[in-house]
Amino acid sequence: MAAPSAEIRQQGRIAIRNIGLLLSGDIARPVLDADTILIEDGLIKAVGTADTVDLGGVHTVTDACGMVVAPGLIDNHVHTTAGDWTPRQNQLGWIEASMHGGVTTMISAGEAHYPGRPRDRVGIKALAIAAQRSYANFRPGGVKVIAGAPVLEPGFTEEDFRELAAAGVSIIGEIGLGGINDGPRGRQMIAWARAQGMTSMTHTGGPSIPGSSRIGADTVIAVDADIAAHINGGPTALPFAELDRIVDESDQALEIVHNGNLRAGLHVLERAARRGALDRILLGTDGPAGSGAQPLGILRMITMLASLSDIPVETIVCFATGNVARVRKLSDRGLIEPGRAADLIVMDRAAGGAGTTFRDSVALGNIPGISMVLIDGVTRTTRSRNTPPAERTPSTAMLAQTV
Repeated sequence: MAAPSAEIRQQGRIAIRNIGLLLSGDIARPVLDADTILIEDGLIKAVGTADTVDLGGVHTVTDACGMVVAPGLIDNHVHTTAGDWTPRQNQLGWIEASMHGGVTTMISAGEAHYPGRPRDRVGIKALAIAAQRSYANFRPGGVKVIAGAPVLEPGFTEEDFRELAAAGVSIIGEIGLGGINDGPRGRQMIAWARAQGMTSMTHTGGPSIPGSSRIGADTVIAVDADIAAHINGGPTALPFAELDRIVDESDQALEIVHNGNLRAGLHVLERAARRGALDRILLGTDGPAGSGAQPLGILRMITMLASLSDIPVETIVCFATGNVARVRKLSDRGLIEPGRAADLIVMDRAAGGAGTTFRDSVALGNIPGISMVLIDGVTRTTRSRNTPPAERTPSTAMLAQTV
């Protein structure tokens, strides 16, 4: 079977209406006063109310039946290898399974699990370019995978970053997974990467794989990458005093991951909240890892943080949507606004659980049920096979004549 095109988009005009709660992904305005989304050729065309959005020419209408619609979730931290296979757990289909957890975009933190991963400059660049090319042409389950994050080793030069950028590589793997584990060398390489428009991250915490290093607060602050990766540990977290320094003494994004220390994650979240810095919080799974692949990892993180903190779920959703899009310079997704890709999830409170509303249920610790995932306007699944069933179910009708 030929790999699906990376540019599959729903053609024509479709609409979602009767939305009960519309989450924007924008931390400055997490909830929109709207109940209708118009999609044209895979992009959001208009957002408004039933009496303000012109549905002329629409050929398919989804009635959300009062359910919640949110931007597709972005997993800021995965370790891709080849296709939809991970050698770390020898598991097939983990990316497509994550789509059933509402993930529509994944971002590699380095192809660190590639068997026999090369450590020389030529091999590192070749692997990064091959991974970037491969996932640009192949979307497991429709998921957009931004891959090709080189794990940097000593000897990399400024010219290497220019070569990678010219080839389409836009991200750098975690500083500290390879042989770059100190502030001065890491900072120099991040500066070279940043000059080429690449985004970057620093491993934070104890060693995770053979060859990686403990990266403490001094190094994280000195390197000054765009993101302090898995600040709650990948999986081993730093002492809280060091976490406080990273929050207080830098302006880096602070990534909380599923495969880390939840108590440390909550500590960082609460400190960021007190500093008015929730726009710096990102979510990732850091999978596949020793603890496995987690198809519901981002959804579980949203639920756990909402149920164990005082931060509203609509704000926490922004950590895995608009916040990531902004930090990663993804101007085409992450928010529900005109011009963005129609990457959307339709969900509701889980049937049979506590709480009378979606917000109540999640605040009480229940993972919501996903009833539909759209990527570029294309319906990739209706009822998720991995979440519990939602209380309500949307209905979709093909119109015999466009309205």
